[in-house]
Amino acid sequence: MLRVLMFLVPLALSVYAFIDCISTKDDDIRHMPKPLWAILVLLFPLVGSISWLIAGKKRQPAGGSAWSRGGGRQQWVAPDDNPDFLKSLDEDTKREKDRDPDEDPRTD
Repeated sequence: MLRVLMFLVPLALSVYAFIDCISTKDDDIRHMPKPLWAILVLLFPLVGSISWLIAGKKRQPAGGSAWSRGGGRQQWVAPDDNPDFLKSLDEDTKREKDRDPDEDPRTD
């Protein structure tokens, strides 16, 4: 079992790093051109993959709106962590308080 893991873990890491490398925008790659990174990952699976994950790609912190753009990908931010969503809840609450109590809310 250990022999299989010693083969599968580096293989999985190499496949992940190669796919991540070829799917990353050219603007988000650091230090070397994309084809050179891909060749490095393919020729030196363990060292190339780890190098790509550490130094090859620009990393951007998540945050901002519900869909933040980081590295050419969209990343979901939960509503309770999204300041825009929380602000809209406050605005809805204020609107409800300002609404005339005799007015039927279903007629809007």
